[in-house]
Amino acid sequence: MKRGRPGHSSKGTSGRALVSVSSGHDAGTAGDGTGTGTEDAGTGHDDPPSARLWHVTLSVSGPRTPLAEVRRGLEQLAHDHPFLLTSRYATDHAEIRYWEEARDLHDAAALALRLWGEHRSTAGLPPWETVGLEVIDRTTYHQRLAEGYGPPPAVPVGVHPY
Repeated sequence: MKRGRPGHSSKGTSGRALVSVSSGHDAGTAGDGTGTGTEDAGTGHDDPPSARLWHVTLSVSGPRTPLAEVRRGLEQLAHDHPFLLTSRYATDHAEIRYWEEARDLHDAAALALRLWGEHRSTAGLPPWETVGLEVIDRTTYHQRLAEGYGPPPAVPVGVHPY
């Protein structure tokens, strides 16, 4: 599956694609094993599954870094990654929330896990590591909000200190 974003591609990520690995089911069946694949009779290939929206919360942590450097890096990341909703940061950790478009949870999580490392040099991000990841579908996100178990009250979109 070729993965891309609308608009201009980010620095350092052009030409990269996320490739889904076959789940081991017979050709012509859906990936969920239901046997309802949408094989194209003309080519013998399955139609690509439709993409879904996933809400991602990525937590990173590492050695203390001056707040101004952290903020500058996160602002550049927000510029490079157009779907970034909000970032919260301190001198030794940060949390990034955004929407990701992907075929399934596995692809969304793979993209999220690569985000910090792929943008570290181009955005000037601190040399921190990913210490937490939550990926939920749109329905679950809205259900949590409706039940009062969603994320803390929304701060304005952008980069904010804790």
